[in-house]
Amino acid sequence: QVQLVESGGGLVQAGGSLRLSCAASGRTFSGYAMGWFRQAPGKERAFVAANNWSGSNTVYADSVKGRFTFSRDNAKNTVYLQMNSLKPEDTAVYYCAASYGLPYASISRADKYPYWGQGTQVTVSS
Repeated sequence: QVQLVESGGGLVQAGGSLRLSCAASGRTFSGYAMGWFRQAPGKERAFVAANNWSGSNTVYADSVKGRFTFSRDNAKNTVYLQMNSLKPEDTAVYYCAASYGLPYASISRADKYPYWGQGTQVTVSS
């Protein structure tokens, strides 16, 4: 069992930056694929970025490519999402998720992640 806790959300003006963190407890997340997803009001949960189980490959949604950066620190059992050049359309609840051994081909699929955090709100004002 893996417990995930996100932090770092908040209110920021368009063009600003935020850094989200997701801390895992219960067991080391070495070997877990880790993903970030977001859900805006009235919309389905959407893929943002993810890293495969070995940490060797990262994929980003087209909408955030070049602005967001995924990183992970296995020693701290923590993953991060650095978000720069934020836009109002980035406003959403951001969730991190974990899945043991998930292959690269599936890391953008929310239905492949059994473990989820509670989410952190990101609001970008125009």
